[in-house]
Amino acid sequence: MILAVTNQKGGVGKTTTVLNLGVYLAVKGQKTLLIDIDPQSNLTSGLGVKNQIAETESMTNEPPKTIYDVLVNKEPAENAVIHTRIKNLDIIPCTIELAGAEVELVGSLSRESILKKAIEKISKDYDFVVIDCPPSLGLLTINGLVAAHNVVIPVQAEYYALEGLGQLINTIKLIKNNLNSTMDVGGVILTMFDSRTNLSKDVTKETQNFFGDKVFKSVIPRNIKLSEAPSNGLSIQEYAPYSAGALAYEQLAEEVIKRFRKDALVRPMLTKAG
Repeated sequence: MILAVTNQKGGVGKTTTVLNLGVYLAVKGQKTLLIDIDPQSNLTSGLGVKNQIAETESMTNEPPKTIYDVLVNKEPAENAVIHTRIKNLDIIPCTIELAGAEVELVGSLSRESILKKAIEKISKDYDFVVIDCPPSLGLLTINGLVAAHNVVIPVQAEYYALEGLGQLINTIKLIKNNLNSTMDVGGVILTMFDSRTNLSKDVTKETQNFFGDKVFKSVIPRNIKLSEAPSNGLSIQEYAPYSAGALAYEQLAEEVIKRFRKDALVRPMLTKAG
């Protein structure tokens, strides 16, 4: 199952969701590959992989392959896979070099499908492939959507949350009609939810009215531990496993497994709220 996590609005918890969902899918026995196609490379650094890349480069005098090499230089995707310290979790990392890729790919044949073709073979080795798309509707995001079976949209439980979603939905429809007929919106995740405010509750109701049963029951709270973890190169499962944020992402992982892999066994809850 290939999931593209996207929202062209920045600051909605997109990369935080990819990182922590990926970790909990792996913890629950799902072989998972994360693909960082956001030139900001926050997923790569948030998982502590940037340090791993630097260490490898210093030892071999040759930088490891990244998603840039896969998309632009036609490097086989398997050559860019890095095994993380977490069992069942791999990543194809990203560096700032990817920032120029959209310009470099403009003249490429079938440029919207480069990522799809690149990961076609390797994706069969995983239960889940989760793509972290840039906060834009450019060529990199389109590649993520064309490669995906389902799109997952994080929606911030704050004012203006639904602004711009219409454009994203239209883009998804265009890609479905012209480039990827099997792709659909697979789920919507409410993030940065503050139960103390009426605003969060109102946005939640609006989102549920708009997307119906596509909205996951798991809601990601506004939680300081979720903000602190990436600066330490750690997931919330490693940094604060008993926090409210950890519990929410663990529950989300269970929902994702049940929704997209109905035959899969789900490991029991590992954390408790704290």
